[in-house]
Amino acid sequence: MTETEPAKLFSDIHRCTLCSGLLPHAPRPVVQLHAEAKIVIVGQAPGIKAHESHQPWNDASGDKLRLWLGVNRSAFYSSLFTHLPMAFCFPGYKNGADAPPPKICSATWHKPVLDQLSPELMIHIGRYSQQYYFPEYKTLTDAVEQTASSGSDAVVLPHPSGRNNRWLARHPWFENRVLPLLREKVAAILA
Repeated sequence: MTETEPAKLFSDIHRCTLCSGLLPHAPRPVVQLHAEAKIVIVGQAPGIKAHESHQPWNDASGDKLRLWLGVNRSAFYSSLFTHLPMAFCFPGYKNGADAPPPKICSATWHKPVLDQLSPELMIHIGRYSQQYYFPEYKTLTDAVEQTASSGSDAVVLPHPSGRNNRWLARHPWFENRVLPLLREKVAAILA
């Protein structure tokens, strides 16, 4: 029996070493790919904790993201979700923060993966995903505000890192208006 196209693609991704010369660690793709996923989360790149545990969003940012979405760990790591970061491996550090995700991952893998999926909702997290998928917005704030109110099947969120607490404080509409709508949409999809 031959492997299905999605299974072969996903297997190739898990063995990917395209960025080996660009990283401080050996490549270790941290993705969760399910052809039947109803929700696709396009994040930034795995942090060091996700790299070490080999599980996406396995850190405080993931805890906050699950709270934002109104889902528990079990649902978040089920086949209902695909976790497709802009870069699949931990990019190391730059200036005291995670380094930007190398572009080779998204350029190589995103289209083939998304061609295999039919999600009901795509959640783009952070400015790297926003700039790649929604370049028409000048800022992440504009993208968050506009996609949240558009009623479309794609939304942009700020990164749930503690580094964005200042952004959250300056934009209370995000927690007051965007998150309730997002939770409602996620609950309806997962019901």
